[in-house]
Amino acid sequence: MGSLEGRAALVTGASSGIGRAIALHLARCGVKLCLVGRNQQRLSEVRKCAKNLTDTVVISCADISRDRSIGRLVNVVQCEFGELHMLIHSAGAISLGGIEKASADDFKRQIQVNVIGPYLLTKGLLPFLKKSQGHVVFINSSIVYNVRAGTIQFAATQHALKALADGLRAEVNELDIRVLSVFPGRTATPRQQKLHHAEGKPYRPGRLLQPEDVAATVVDALQLPRRAEVTDILIRPAKPPTRRRGRMKL
Repeated sequence: MGSLEGRAALVTGASSGIGRAIALHLARCGVKLCLVGRNQQRLSEVRKCAKNLTDTVVISCADISRDRSIGRLVNVVQCEFGELHMLIHSAGAISLGGIEKASADDFKRQIQVNVIGPYLLTKGLLPFLKKSQGHVVFINSSIVYNVRAGTIQFAATQHALKALADGLRAEVNELDIRVLSVFPGRTATPRQQKLHHAEGKPYRPGRLLQPEDVAATVVDALQLPRRAEVTDILIRPAKPPTRRRGRMKL
């Protein structure tokens, strides 16, 4: 495994869930961090934790669905680091509902946050990634492989995000930039808790993936030797053993 110490990373959605876990895992590796999210207080809390692990941590409260935020983030990277080795897209929006009831405005919002924002941010930061022969990571969703009723809008944006990653890889592999898509199953995050409640299901985080599981997988992929590239990772909760008549069935 290669060392990530001293390299620079920008992580969106870093204020909670998978993005937060990835940021802290990278901090343990000595990575310089730019943490992006919409909640200033939560970002500050993550920065406080990360500062105990690595020397350089900056935060930027930004909504990547807004064009002006993209330019500001590019300026932050230039002023704070002057370089970038890893771009981690973990921000996302989700809204449930069948096609007859789900609003067009909700769909537009998800497209903006889940697809257009990552596209524009990647485009803006690509000059840095070319120089560093860096790595772009898209945190997608396992829904790409199993679209369920009531998820049509979100699933459509995740399919688009996969196409964005695949197309980007085809364009930048010759520049020695690696592109990874990660497709987690249900993960114990604040968003997942809200989704369980919206679906009327009990929330049992112990049965779900943990954000740290996804973070460890991502960082392992980032540390691979340059001769290797992981392009797609599907990770899901392990099915818990069931009990029947007092005996455990495996």
